[in-house]
Amino acid sequence: QVQLVESGGGLVQPGGSLRLSCAPSRSIVNIYVVGWYRQAPGKQRELVSSITRDGRTNYADSVKGRFSISRDNAKNTVYLQMNSLKPEDTAVYYCNADHITYFYGGVWKSATDSWGQGTQVTVSS
Repeated sequence: QVQLVESGGGLVQPGGSLRLSCAPSRSIVNIYVVGWYRQAPGKQRELVSSITRDGRTNYADSVKGRFSISRDNAKNTVYLQMNSLKPEDTAVYYCNADHITYFYGGVWKSATDSWGQGTQVTVSS
């Protein structure tokens, strides 16, 4: 199986910036649509942003103009640049891939709806 690994979370003051990264746990993979989700305490998980393999992006209204998603297909890594952070951005951030193909045991395999373990983002003074 292939897992996704997030990194880059932490504690930041309001107005600050963080960059999250999402990468697969193994190499020789193709990752298609990747989404960044977040879940704050007591709230449902929500989609923050997504990006297709060819670079088409989508953002939640609450983060438009502040967050930017990008990907490096050569490194199979997706980034979420978060600027002008607000306390309401505090949440656990997860990345999700709708479809991954990977080379394992001499054959190509497929996985759907893969999630990472999450990374905590806390915006507080």
